[in-house]
Amino acid sequence: MSNRLPREDTLPWYRQFWPWFLIMLPASVVVAGLSTWYIAHRHADDLVVDEYYKDGLAINRQLEKKQRAEARGITASINVSGDQVLVTLAGETNAHQLNLLLSHPLEADRDFATVLIRSGPGQYRGRLQQPIAARWHWTLELQEPEGWRLDGSLTASDIGDDRAL
Repeated sequence: MSNRLPREDTLPWYRQFWPWFLIMLPASVVVAGLSTWYIAHRHADDLVVDEYYKDGLAINRQLEKKQRAEARGITASINVSGDQVLVTLAGETNAHQLNLLLSHPLEADRDFATVLIRSGPGQYRGRLQQPIAARWHWTLELQEPEGWRLDGSLTASDIGDDRAL
């Protein structure tokens, strides 16, 4: 009886190197493909719209509201300080509250809306749900049958320090 190791070709297939090496090549491609699929679906582009016709009709309504604001001479300036927002309006308006929608330029899941309450002549205040930065888009809207709409984007000068407004 000898103490020699068995020859490689006498071992069962599952104890040899080469079958496992050849199995691991396509298995790694499958894992990489599934990982890529997961990443693509988890972080999908928000810019593609499924129902473009309905969105087109909504855009027409938004344009009408913008034209109403322009006809009334309504303009807005927005100042953000910490979690407080102050909107100063000029023009023909006497609303008690306004809706402010803040949208992230790239990630739609970070968008949020807040209600602004009138605090003085032409001034509206509200509280932000999360921190924002420059380049965020804003939409200010009066939700009434003959309401109006303004929109723009925040600049670095619109966002102040944590002093009270």
